[in-house]
Amino acid sequence: MTPQSSWIPVLVSLPALVPLIAAALTLLRGRSPRFQRAVTVIALATVFVASCLMLYLTTEHGTFAVMIGGWGDKGYPNGPLGITLVVDELSALMLVVSTIVLLCVVLYAVGQGIRDGASTRQPVSIFLPSYLILTAGVCNSFLAGDLFNLFVSFEVLLAASFVLLTLGASAERVRAGASYVMVSMVSSLIFLAGIAFAYATTGTLNLAEMAVRLDDVPDGTRNALYAVLLVAFGIKAAVFPLSAWLPDSYPTAPAPVTAVFAGLLTKVGVYAIMRTHTLLFPGGSMDNVLLVAALATMLIGIMGAIAQADIKRLLSFTLVSHIGYMIFGIALSSKIGMSAAIYYVAHHILVQTTLFLVVGLIERQAGSASLRRLGGLIASPVLAVLFLIPALNLGGIPPFSGFIGKVALLEAGGQDGSVLAWVLIGGGVVTSLLTLYVMARIWTKGFWRPRADAPEGALADVTPSALIDESADDIAFDEREDVGRMPLGMVLPTVAMVAAGLVLTIWAGPIFDFTDRAADEVVNRDVYVEAVLGDHEGGSR
Repeated sequence: MTPQSSWIPVLVSLPALVPLIAAALTLLRGRSPRFQRAVTVIALATVFVASCLMLYLTTEHGTFAVMIGGWGDKGYPNGPLGITLVVDELSALMLVVSTIVLLCVVLYAVGQGIRDGASTRQPVSIFLPSYLILTAGVCNSFLAGDLFNLFVSFEVLLAASFVLLTLGASAERVRAGASYVMVSMVSSLIFLAGIAFAYATTGTLNLAEMAVRLDDVPDGTRNALYAVLLVAFGIKAAVFPLSAWLPDSYPTAPAPVTAVFAGLLTKVGVYAIMRTHTLLFPGGSMDNVLLVAALATMLIGIMGAIAQADIKRLLSFTLVSHIGYMIFGIALSSKIGMSAAIYYVAHHILVQTTLFLVVGLIERQAGSASLRRLGGLIASPVLAVLFLIPALNLGGIPPFSGFIGKVALLEAGGQDGSVLAWVLIGGGVVTSLLTLYVMARIWTKGFWRPRADAPEGALADVTPSALIDESADDIAFDEREDVGRMPLGMVLPTVAMVAAGLVLTIWAGPIFDFTDRAADEVVNRDVYVEAVLGDHEGGSR
């Protein structure tokens, strides 16, 4: 049963519309930080409430679609016209988890900015508008019902993320930002070529209509189109061998920016792969390719993490590595594999974001994120607990959600029973153990070891502000200002993120029931097609 009400189109458009309106308001009042902060928090809270309501509606009534412009029911021969937004249990879950992250991270950034104070050298007035535009791009990506709207969402993400990545215009950030933009532009050009290919092949860009028409397209053409889209989305998701850009780009950004990038931007690419794999290209024609890519992503990513001495770069490599688990679940092309992948995506968004927020606290307290300089952090029990819980979670220690998600993926691989699936099971176990090793390495060197025993323990970085890291100069650790003080405005959002990650553990059973239903809808593409097309008999139908 689809919800029928005049307010449904308004509700579905809110996650993209509200942040854009708020971004405009905050730009107009750039000289009023309090106004900017209030508008941003209210906007994100509104999006969170709207996302929760959509999650409830999809749980009660199933998938529903909205045609922006009202042209979906005019009887056009080529099916729905206008901008199609589709809400199912998968997209609603992604919206809820994403808005939790976006709200907590902006509260963290606000807390850090308030503590550091204002400076005429800091372009903080552009941070919140850019962050809101990023929010609109993320949310619209999960709702997009056509390829071109998805492309526009990606471009919105690119524009906002480049601004956030290069805040302060330090040489290191501009260099990383230039590399990030070049890779993203290549991805966008490939995606645009895929859109042209798709339209030439099917005569439409509406995903539901494409799903119907692609059934009549020769296998070779379908596989070629899928390969083009996979490359575009694989770059966004940082799937090996298209992931080399990520560890060089994310660590240079401020802690709040790195946290939201790590938690969400790659998952937008994973979501796009998940959606196109099940909706447009079912049948498993590229499953073996995805399984091999998943294995390489897991192993090469975690090997890169082992070699790092900087916690930000280390976590960036673990981010790449654990994308492999999600691709593994998608490539199995089964309901249980998709359910496990959905659960793992939600888990990883929350845990990876939390770890990067904790790194921001470590930099605040210890003056560095380098393991060559850290030590004695165990003296701060709050910081130790805030790191230990998500670290064990990421490493897959029972009973945390990381363990539950990995076991579900391994079970799905075992049910598949193919040789390649069993190889992936072995690779997944090895990756989990090595992840636990690198987390233990951070703990022993950064927390347990006395700082005096660290090779460069007497040195620290110049304490960065909330958004600026203009100087790479070293100073003596004892000469740092504000040593040992973590602003409450930064600690509380981090605690909230840790708690959100624990929710996936405490209520794992009900949440897996939900992901099972979501996976059933995703794998059974007729539900999506019927919600969008209804009684239309367009094109090849």
